[in-house]
Amino acid sequence: MKVAVIQMVSTGVLSENLEQARALLEQAARAGAELAVLPEYFCLIGHHDADKLAIQEHFGGGPIQQFLADAARSLGIWLVGGTLPLAASRSDRVFNTSLAFDPQGNCVARYDKIHLFRFDNGTEAYDESRVLERGTHPVHFALPSKDGHRWRVGLSVCYDLRFSELYRSYSAAGVDLVLVPSAFTFTTGQAHWEVLLRARAIENLVFVAAAAQGGVHPNGRRTWGQSVLIDPWGEVLAQHAQGLACVCTDLNIETLHQRRTQLPALQHRVL
Repeated sequence: MKVAVIQMVSTGVLSENLEQARALLEQAARAGAELAVLPEYFCLIGHHDADKLAIQEHFGGGPIQQFLADAARSLGIWLVGGTLPLAASRSDRVFNTSLAFDPQGNCVARYDKIHLFRFDNGTEAYDESRVLERGTHPVHFALPSKDGHRWRVGLSVCYDLRFSELYRSYSAAGVDLVLVPSAFTFTTGQAHWEVLLRARAIENLVFVAAAAQGGVHPNGRRTWGQSVLIDPWGEVLAQHAQGLACVCTDLNIETLHQRRTQLPALQHRVL
C-alpha cells in the first residue's frame, strides 16, 4: 500500500493552511497514494494557544471537517486529517482530534489526543492542558487496501509517542501501521524524534508513518519536521527534513509478516 505523509508549515490563517494542505494532498494522489496523513495542527498554528478555540467545530460538521471529507472523496484516497480542534465539555477547552476518512468521504474513526505536552527548559515553555482536554482511549480502524490486505491502522498524535504502552495496546490489537501526526518542537525533535519513532516500530513490529510540521511559523515557533515512514525493522523508508513536502512510499505487508515470523517477539510477552 502506498502511503503519503504530508509535511506543512502551518500559519495562523485557516484558509491559507487548507489551501496548502489541498495542494499537497493532490500531489499525494497523483503519486498513487491510497492513504495520506496530514500533520498535527495542519489547520492552524496561531500566535496564542487559545487561537484554536476560535475555529473549533462540533464533531460531525464544520468547514475543516467538510474540507477533509471533500478532499478524501474527490481525490479517492483514505485521509487522516492530522488534528483539528473539536468542542469539549468546557467552553475554554477543545479536543485535539485526529479524524480518518474513507475514499467516499465518510468519517470512519475519531481519536482524541490522550497525552498533553508540557515542556519548560527556561527558554521555551508549552502546556497544552491550558486549552486542551485529553482523550481517554486508543482508536484503530480497518483499511482494506488495493493489495487485498485489510490493514489495521492505529491512531496517535505527537507527544503520545513518548508513551510506549499506547503502542503496545495497538500491537496487542493486531495493528499493522501506526500513524503519528505531529508538531514536535525543534528542541525535542532534534533530541528524540527519530529514535522514538524507530523504537515504536521495532518493539511492536509495525510500520510507522509520521507526518510533521517542519519549519519556522509566523508565531516564531520552530518545528522539527522530518516527516518519515519506517518499517517494522526500524529502517527508514523515506523522509524529508524541513519545509513543505509530500513523502510517499510503498509499505509491503509481506515485510511485516516476514519480520514477525523471523523474530516472534510479540509472542514472547509475559507482562
